[in-house]
Amino acid sequence: MTSVFNDMPESSLRSKWAWFLGLGVLLLICGLIALSNLLMATVVSVFYVGMLMLAGGVIYLVHAFQVRRWDQVLFWALSGVLYVLAGICAFVNPIFTSAALTLFLAIALLVAGIFRVWVGMRMRPLKGWRWIAASGVITALAGFIIALGWPVNSLWILGLFLAFDLIVQGWTMIAVGLGLRS
Repeated sequence: MTSVFNDMPESSLRSKWAWFLGLGVLLLICGLIALSNLLMATVVSVFYVGMLMLAGGVIYLVHAFQVRRWDQVLFWALSGVLYVLAGICAFVNPIFTSAALTLFLAIALLVAGIFRVWVGMRMRPLKGWRWIAASGVITALAGFIIALGWPVNSLWILGLFLAFDLIVQGWTMIAVGLGLRS
């Protein structure tokens, strides 16, 4: 497996340590702001998904008229229209969209957790199988807890995930920057 940094000299990265540190501080501040208002962070994340859905829908619609056969045009055009409608729904009713996304997240975590437990059990003779099974149990439990609190928790759960991700990424960039400095 190749690394992005294989062709980049270490001195080039070291000279950019302040950028990593600055990015980390900025991400950490954004994460703390998101953590202070989870509802607003949820709405922002729903708007972000809505923008992606709108862009994807437009791309599907443009692609629909690039294909030659009528049945393919119909499929791609219908897909594009559905994406555009989902994107519009995110802007018109972000609370409903956050509920749908939260339910999807809960189902995805449940399925991923159960699958990870299954993989862990199949790896039983190997060392470390318990870690994989345990991570699957934790993931499935997170999905179950989110599903249990649905739809009420859909007002804050996406914002919490966004805030947590920003905070973790911020600390990571700060650690990288300080590591490059020394």
